[in-house]
Amino acid sequence: MQAAVVNGAPDRVIMFRHILPNLLSPLVIQATVGIPVAILGAAILSFLGLGVQPPTPDWGVMLSEAQPHVAEAPWFAVFPGLAIALTTLSFNLFGDGLRDVLDPRTAS
Repeated sequence: MQAAVVNGAPDRVIMFRHILPNLLSPLVIQATVGIPVAILGAAILSFLGLGVQPPTPDWGVMLSEAQPHVAEAPWFAVFPGLAIALTTLSFNLFGDGLRDVLDPRTAS
């Protein structure tokens, strides 16, 4: 980047050719790590009654409505909980795989 500045490259070229490619992989990885946090946060808030309201389908609302019926129909709570767990796990594994592919320090 310093050589581009010394050669008189415009700021636009420096940003798109030198800075943006180095920022892209950490941003993509951070997004894949942040998505499960958002999913869990929305589900927790909905479970507590602070998120979306019951006519709107949401995993937290489904868990909250299934709570009184766990003794006679446990699958009402198992399937939304399993969906939350599998979705967050898949995003975490996808982010970990992207980190392995895009991290230049671990290239062999």
